[in-house]
Amino acid sequence: MGVILKNDLSQGCRLGIWEITENYDDLRSRLILESEEVKKLEGFKSLNRKIEWLSVRTLTNELTGMNSRIIYNEARKPFLLDNSYNISISHSHKLTSILIGRFNRVGIDTEFMSHRISSIAKRFIHEEEIITSDPDHLKYHLYIHWCAKEALYKICDKQFINFKKNLRIDPFIPADSGEIKGTVDNINGIDTYQLSYMRMDNYITVWCCK
Repeated sequence: MGVILKNDLSQGCRLGIWEITENYDDLRSRLILESEEVKKLEGFKSLNRKIEWLSVRTLTNELTGMNSRIIYNEARKPFLLDNSYNISISHSHKLTSILIGRFNRVGIDTEFMSHRISSIAKRFIHEEEIITSDPDHLKYHLYIHWCAKEALYKICDKQFINFKKNLRIDPFIPADSGEIKGTVDNINGIDTYQLSYMRMDNYITVWCCK
């Protein structure tokens, strides 16, 4: 299937989503890898993990328009080796999503809504956050909160963040797509973020550029 979404956003950011239907050989043939990358790829024991890894590199090249190499810091935050873009990566089930920004910080999260997320809501929902009482929308509402907080966690470099204590999402009514406001309150100070979200079948994706 390959790219199912590629959008140029405001502030010079670009969003891409890839649906993985290809096999290992199909994806591998699209890439030119350095020896260290080949070693990394061959080190994965799971075939699904290899395919996921390849899909991330393939989509990154699609978004940047060049052969891009991804590296990670000690906190597992991704970077492009040439620093041409900031990058955020997410993968869930059969979807890989990537957000890049040439001058802006970026954060993205995609989740396949398969789990009973209400059972762990108390771990990441702040007491002041408002969650719907409608049972038909509860699961989706919670997943938007979770993905939004994952995106904020990534855009803040995964540092000094507790999902329940340091991240809050303003009240909103869930729709198939929309914008929400999030606040980060930690040792670095208080900052607000505008996030966007959308639903694709049973997937939810939330992203932020700042």
